[in-house]
Amino acid sequence: MHIAILSPAAWRTPPRKYGPWEQIASNTAEGLVKKGMKVTLFASGDSITGSELEFICEKPYSENPDMDPKVWECLHISHLMEQANRFDLIHNHYDFLPLTYSRLIKPPMITTIHGFSSTRILPVYKKYNNSSYYVSISNSDRSPELEYIATVYNGIRTNEFNFQPHQGKYLLFFGRIHHEKGTYESIQIARALGMKLIIAGLIQDQHYFNEKVKPFINNEDIVYIGNVGPQERDPLLGHACALLHPINFEEPFGLSVVEAMYCGTPVVAFKRGSMPELICQEKTGFLVNNADEAIEVLADIKKLDRSFCHQWAKERFTMEKMVEDYIQVYNRVLG
Repeated sequence: MHIAILSPAAWRTPPRKYGPWEQIASNTAEGLVKKGMKVTLFASGDSITGSELEFICEKPYSENPDMDPKVWECLHISHLMEQANRFDLIHNHYDFLPLTYSRLIKPPMITTIHGFSSTRILPVYKKYNNSSYYVSISNSDRSPELEYIATVYNGIRTNEFNFQPHQGKYLLFFGRIHHEKGTYESIQIARALGMKLIIAGLIQDQHYFNEKVKPFINNEDIVYIGNVGPQERDPLLGHACALLHPINFEEPFGLSVVEAMYCGTPVVAFKRGSMPELICQEKTGFLVNNADEAIEVLADIKKLDRSFCHQWAKERFTMEKMVEDYIQVYNRVLG
């Protein structure tokens, strides 16, 4: 079986810092290689992989303002599709555009839907529903208008994270700086408790950052450390008292949530999207409805067993578990 993995070319695969779709495409490719499978990864030319690497974008287009994203997205996807017959199966991690090739090529295409940016993209998914295979990353992120072959939870590389048995003294916000992710709410929760908050993540909405986040940063109790990579991520997550995840949207998955739990750090999240699937209520964290409830339950955060948080994530959200589930999907598709 020869599998083609199509990763985005917006960021390197795996990403240097931000890039959740690239991270999961990378984890899938490397996990399959460890299983002894033949894999070709289509990604940017600076990507790191144990599989065969194919590329047309030498560098990620999000790192070069002179590159038109739409142009290089088309070139990147067509680079795979023009040699599609080399493969037994194509695993698409690059949203809806590759689906428009699916009836023009011989091998079947599996598309992991990493969330819906808008309901306006649904017509593409609906058109190719009967000729392609869709995988959701959580049960909550399924559209009632589509059919799915499976739900496969995202899996993390456990060698990049270490279990920390001792609870830290700061709260952590880890994610893109955007209203959807609840950076402002995290600040208000920390201030109400008189606790230090460390904020780490890519500024995705500069206006939001300037209006809702920057005025509170004082480098004492509210600290912004920028967008961090894997080396900083592990100790940052592991040494936190709790991860705050007060999301304002139906999040399809939350990599930082499972990463934190694997490190032993419990999570306080708004009960939206996939959070009830990821968090074991009152054991690996708390699911709450608003900031006031988050403030209330944080008084009990020290009662949670960090070793249970670690074990919960280890059993459900590892790269190895994800790859085993995907191989089952591949075998079903190929008969």
